[in-house]
Amino acid sequence: MQGDRRGGAPTLIIDTCLAACQTAVVRGDATVASASEPMERGHQERLAPMVAEVVAAAGVSFAEIARIAVTVGPGSFTGLRVGVAFAKGLRLATGAALAALEVLPALAEDAGHDCVAAAVDARQGRVHVQVFEAGSPLGPPATLSIDEAAAWLGAQGCLALTGPGAPLLAPHLTAARLVLAPCPSIGALAALARRAPDAADVRPLYLRAPDIRTKGA
Repeated sequence: MQGDRRGGAPTLIIDTCLAACQTAVVRGDATVASASEPMERGHQERLAPMVAEVVAAAGVSFAEIARIAVTVGPGSFTGLRVGVAFAKGLRLATGAALAALEVLPALAEDAGHDCVAAAVDARQGRVHVQVFEAGSPLGPPATLSIDEAAAWLGAQGCLALTGPGAPLLAPHLTAARLVLAPCPSIGALAALARRAPDAADVRPLYLRAPDIRTKGA
């Protein structure tokens, strides 16, 4: 955990979409305090204590939090629901504004390349993928098979791949630079939070239906 007290109205960032539980308090361009713990499961148990620790490290009270920016996906169905539900509950308790952060733009923010494809493993041989040029999306996110995504990205001429789904695509796009990123950085989430508009409500971004298995299957 890191702390650095500076002026400005604080924003609380929450991210539970991928293989980490992350939170931060930011003021303007400064990250005042933050924490990030790798985990595939257990976000629900760890998130509330982690938020309390980070808010305390930032030297603010929950009543002082002006905005809550939460990642909404794509990612783990369970993880993103945990984050969104927590953000909504905290909003009811504090009256803070809400903002939604999408994971694929946050991953692309870190890649540092003119044309980058951000990808998240969607399981069952598929990926959630979106292409960005100079920081702007070239279209909406899509869920494609690995072969379909590789063919599409090859036609786009993307020069970099990032996100937890990127290693699945890299063998098919050998000319592309692989930027390993299992989850977005706190810095990228903070940058997106500064640009994100306030929202009346935030909801999980589901790009495919959840896996449902019948009993005995």
